[in-house]
Amino acid sequence: MTNTTLSEIMKAVRIHAYGAADTITYEDAPIPTPAAGQVLVCVAYAGINPVDTKITSGDLKEMREMMPITFPYTLGFDLAGTVEAVGADVTDFATGQAVYGEGLGSYAQYALAPVTTLSAQPKTLSAAEAASVPLGAMTAWQGLFDHGGLQAGQTVLIHGASGGVGMFAVQFARWKGARVLATASGEGVAFVQSLGADSVIDYKTTRFEDEFKEVDVVLDLVGGDTQARSFGVLKRGGILVSALQPPSPDEARAHGVRVAVFMMQATSALLQQIGDLIDAGKIKTVVTQTIPLSEATQPRQHVAHILGKTVLQVAP
Repeated sequence: MTNTTLSEIMKAVRIHAYGAADTITYEDAPIPTPAAGQVLVCVAYAGINPVDTKITSGDLKEMREMMPITFPYTLGFDLAGTVEAVGADVTDFATGQAVYGEGLGSYAQYALAPVTTLSAQPKTLSAAEAASVPLGAMTAWQGLFDHGGLQAGQTVLIHGASGGVGMFAVQFARWKGARVLATASGEGVAFVQSLGADSVIDYKTTRFEDEFKEVDVVLDLVGGDTQARSFGVLKRGGILVSALQPPSPDEARAHGVRVAVFMMQATSALLQQIGDLIDAGKIKTVVTQTIPLSEATQPRQHVAHILGKTVLQVAP
């Protein structure tokens, strides 16, 4: 028996051990209490990201080391909702305020979020749209600008451009004044073109290295063979930036280029900057699928072959 009362219970999507997607459970869990520097958010919508599946499987040793977790573990990072309560010394957020950002276990009716990874929800977005933004947009921004150093007039090649990170990367690069090349497949080609890419090829029918040359920055959101082949399209002195796996330093030296691999670091300042661009009509998000929280037990099904972003509806 525990002392937890009914009013302290919420629904959450959790894992109790590493394993396949069928180990994910939709169950009762205690509502967390915000500590100093934290906000308790009543979650309206949560964004689904491929990293959730990686955490669930625990297949990658690197992932376990970079993101150690304790069980039971509530999945999810992206969220949009309203402030339910604040921890000690929190003055930037007030109860009832609409917010979005990166939380700790957003696949739940309530989630904690550090004040450093939270911002006011963009005024022009619904909660569902806002939940689709944080991880994807911040990853795209940091990959292109903080690590890739992309400047106006340069050429960037974005792999996986129709997904939750790629769709923002295309728009950010276009906004910056870069020439935007991209790879996608099927209906994703037209989707990426609609976002403002200058040239998009279907990687299933055309080899990108036969079409693209002298690229300043490659943003790799695919990895594997696509990453390895990308060295050949870079101009000398260019850079290959990966959000997935470290590019080969030997290949980099052989081609006279630079490489970088990174993990997104969420900040309130960047969320605010991105929100301002959205409210100004410079950037948009695209939600293509909405799924009830109770059906989120197999997120792998929801991120594969989806254009734009999928979100979970948490609040009724």
